[in-house]
Amino acid sequence: MIEINRKFCASSYLMFRAIHNEKVSFSKRKKPNIVNLAFDRIPVNNSDDLIDALRLQVNEATADGMAALALSGGIDSAILAKFMPKGSMTYTFKCIVPDVNVTDETSAAARFAEINGLKNEIIEVFWEDMEAYAPLLMQHKGAPIHSIEVQIYKAALRAKQSGFTKMIFGENADIIYGGMDGLLSKDWLFGEFVNRYSYIMPYKVLKDNLLILEPFKEFENNGHIDGHHFINKYFRQEALGTYNNACQLCKVKFIGPFSKTYMNIPIDYVRIRSGETKYLVREAFSKLYPGFEQRSKIPMPRPMNEWMKNWYGPKRNDFWPHCSDCMDGDQKWMIYALEQYMNILDAEVEI
Repeated sequence: MIEINRKFCASSYLMFRAIHNEKVSFSKRKKPNIVNLAFDRIPVNNSDDLIDALRLQVNEATADGMAALALSGGIDSAILAKFMPKGSMTYTFKCIVPDVNVTDETSAAARFAEINGLKNEIIEVFWEDMEAYAPLLMQHKGAPIHSIEVQIYKAALRAKQSGFTKMIFGENADIIYGGMDGLLSKDWLFGEFVNRYSYIMPYKVLKDNLLILEPFKEFENNGHIDGHHFINKYFRQEALGTYNNACQLCKVKFIGPFSKTYMNIPIDYVRIRSGETKYLVREAFSKLYPGFEQRSKIPMPRPMNEWMKNWYGPKRNDFWPHCSDCMDGDQKWMIYALEQYMNILDAEVEI
């Protein structure tokens, strides 16, 4: 039996960017899509194991010639590019803000494509795409969306138009292998971690709100929270939901080779806290690309600070006036998306 509880769902979205209770929904029309994490994964003890596991999965995904790769300028997708058959298609995102220079990974991605004998196409993403595709993605998801879902969806659409049925992504490498250094930077007290992880505290935005602590309590131990264990459930589930939703909407299968693996050894916090983040992934990259400089981690490009700079804030009475005034672009997007989804529900758009 599904409980309809907008206050819970809105608060959960603001804190976790996902609805983490499968028994609660915004609406009776559409239950939020929540990824089931109970799938088989390959144990990894060292970088050689990781290389073997990723090669196996890419080989399986590309055997029928129907898979394309999302290629950034980072090491995660570069590793996967090494296993793609020669001549395979890759897609690189480029967000466009008129008269503003924003993060551009196209040159680095093109280099990896050339080295591995792959084709590369740039997918340009504009604010107009956000306006056009976000409502469709929210209707399909049964919840507000992550800002990157629009560019994933646009790339998946392009892949489908070119005849591909699968897209391969490097997602989950940071979560599983210690790339989220901020969340792993210390032994967090319970309250510290709640404040550090939560994207937006609901009471700052919603007049009617809840503080949802159950996911954090699940990983509490003597007043502390192990960040790696927490994100390997809740952040991993949210991230996979983001990619799956965008791909499912245009009927392209999401392939995440990193997500099908797990660390079979305890994570080495000393190495991570001394600056050696996702060390097994970096070791794998060095073995596959000897002598290459490893770039610093760059999140998937999305110029939300620029796109949301002049947004006036939410108008609905559900929100505190001026609640978004001091927030960054990613937080403003979340409030924008939540308001848009509430408007969709109120208009009773068929979903």
